[in-house]
Amino acid sequence: MTHSAFPPRLFRTCGALIVACGVIMGALTAHLPDTAFATGGRTMAHGAMEMQMWQGLALVGLGLGAERFSSRLLRIGTAGILLGTLLFCGAVYYTAFTGHHAEHVAPTGGSMLIASWLCLAFAWARGA
Repeated sequence: MTHSAFPPRLFRTCGALIVACGVIMGALTAHLPDTAFATGGRTMAHGAMEMQMWQGLALVGLGLGAERFSSRLLRIGTAGILLGTLLFCGAVYYTAFTGHHAEHVAPTGGSMLIASWLCLAFAWARGA
């Protein structure tokens, strides 16, 4: 990736789309009948929606915080938040609605989120 305005715009856009989908999932979680969920699925879906909203807002903030990403670590960390959110929340929603587990997808996404936030912390500590 180059040091252009594209990555921040991409992350802002993706963050806004993630938040918009989070609002939809919040409405579905609140209004769908219990039969639409697997056992305990409504609670799982609500937890995924909360995680999705926080990470989406973080992506918007990260995209607004810089005209360009001056550090590879910042780009990697922000991209990891995007991918980790999609993996984690998608897997939890899948389980919430179907009752089937998506193997190691949610833990992989969650681990990616943790590593991405640590990557950002390291980049900022180094002055990026």
